[in-house]
Amino acid sequence: MKLRKQAYYVLIGFFCFFIPHASGQNQKEADSLAQIYLKGNLEGEAKMALLRDLSFNQINDYQLSLKYAEELISLADSEKNFKYLAQGFLRKGNAHNKMGDLEKALEAFFKSAEIAKQEKFISGEGAAYLSIADVYATMNNPDNAITYYNKAIQLFRDTEFSIELASALLNQGDLYFNIEEYDLALENFQESGQIFREKNYLSGTAYNIGNVGMVYAEQGKDALAEQNINEAINMLEEMQDYSPISIFLTFMADIYVRKGNIKTALSYAKKSLVLATKYNLKKEISDANFKLSELYEKAGDKITAYKYYKDHIVYRDSVQNVAKVQQMANLRTDFEVSQKQTELNLKDAELNLSNQQKKNQRVVMIATAIALFLIGILAFGLFRRNKFIQRTKQIIEEEKNRSDNLLLNILPEETAQELKESGKVKAKKFESVTVLFTDFKGFTSYSNNLSPEVLVETIGFYFSKFDAIVEKYGLEKIKTIGDAYMCAGGLPFPTENHAENMVKAAMEIADFVAETKKNVKATEMNFDVRIGINTGPVVAGVVGAKKFAYDIWGDTVNIASRMESNSEPGKINISENTYELIKDQFDCEYRGELEVKNKGMMKMYFVNGIKA
Repeated sequence: MKLRKQAYYVLIGFFCFFIPHASGQNQKEADSLAQIYLKGNLEGEAKMALLRDLSFNQINDYQLSLKYAEELISLADSEKNFKYLAQGFLRKGNAHNKMGDLEKALEAFFKSAEIAKQEKFISGEGAAYLSIADVYATMNNPDNAITYYNKAIQLFRDTEFSIELASALLNQGDLYFNIEEYDLALENFQESGQIFREKNYLSGTAYNIGNVGMVYAEQGKDALAEQNINEAINMLEEMQDYSPISIFLTFMADIYVRKGNIKTALSYAKKSLVLATKYNLKKEISDANFKLSELYEKAGDKITAYKYYKDHIVYRDSVQNVAKVQQMANLRTDFEVSQKQTELNLKDAELNLSNQQKKNQRVVMIATAIALFLIGILAFGLFRRNKFIQRTKQIIEEEKNRSDNLLLNILPEETAQELKESGKVKAKKFESVTVLFTDFKGFTSYSNNLSPEVLVETIGFYFSKFDAIVEKYGLEKIKTIGDAYMCAGGLPFPTENHAENMVKAAMEIADFVAETKKNVKATEMNFDVRIGINTGPVVAGVVGAKKFAYDIWGDTVNIASRMESNSEPGKINISENTYELIKDQFDCEYRGELEVKNKGMMKMYFVNGIKA
């Protein structure tokens, strides 16, 4: 069995976004800053900056790091300084992650991302996405991790944040390393390493060198691996950053195992355990114990191997309790532990039986029979118990995933998260939202002649494509009523280009319906579509206590509906409000002022296409 490779994704991701001239986390720097903190002379932003840097550099006492982060959050909240508030939640998540509380870490990181996005604080938003990706990587969820790594990388590529980009590339490379995509890992390390060296960023350079060494170790290039890892360890010792040193030492043990030098391999693994124990690095303690268990088993000392394996299980379970195991894949279960214990006990019993038979066979046989009987009862009981636990966990996880997926099908992700956390969703007002309505011409009269099956199939054919187009442009589907389709842009998070995206989506919808009409094989029934769009303020929220529905209200919605009813087949009819926002990007045709039910005369425009 291989040692779990990832152990320090988060060492890079959290610290390089707000200290451009720093060389990385540094415990000596934390001790120096603590002296300034104790004097109590600073206030306002100066004190917030101090608390941020204290929490960041405190790498040997994560409870103290969490204390500084909480104080920063409280101060930033009281002074309505949202950039520092986002940084405070980022530091809080970092501390929880280091202490193994991944659930609280994710909660803090998502809060940081939300605040940063609302404030258009790009570096803070990217830092939060990177931290979220690191936690998902630790939880062995590579799909979610890659999604958030790419979000962070895209943000940083579009800005001047080169150190932040290098950090995201390094951590994504570490993920590729853990899923054994070594070529992709080296690509990321090469790009990130070049940036770190150009910026003289010592921590990033050290991690990058060590990571490249670990790739070489997995590829069997032991000489290169040993050279890189030793260089990284020397740099990290200067910075008193011990967590990655512990991990690199276990890889040095692997190198000497391949050389056939078990004694030196044991020496490196024991150094890793001593270092991790000294600084209470629980994940690293668990991994070091596991490595020692492997090495002693290779050396033929199964008793000592089992001792270290039990210590590995104790520290592993102290980091990941039973509830969190449901969220983390590919972890060993208690059943494996019971199997290991039973196997070793049986071997011990057989050995004792063989030795004692020479002295007193009758006594030994009775004692051994009793021991084997009790072990058999214990093993059988543990086997049944763990099979039951395993089945129960699987059922709970499947039901949880199913309910989460169903909730996300009817609510935006952020709204669904708020509903799960508090049991309710507060209504929110959005000052600028673009609303779209579509309707098929003549559908109602024609549908009277269709069977229910064909009717549902036809609606499903069109609306499935509408859903894909809406998702493509980052819009939110609100609901369908019969053959009418409604969506909105600019919520649940406010955006600047929602009107432009909505018009582009409307053009794709109109083109799709027109093309479908030409292709008689696509469906048994083809239509023309009318589209109407309006922009303005709305109120959004969740209605219902059991069957939840996300909906929006306001005059903006009513006018959008009137735009659709006053449109023409195949046309996109927009209000004056929307026209003012998109007139520079799109070719629009003024229709004049038309009578609108309950609204009087309103200016309307047809969208003819994108300007050259």
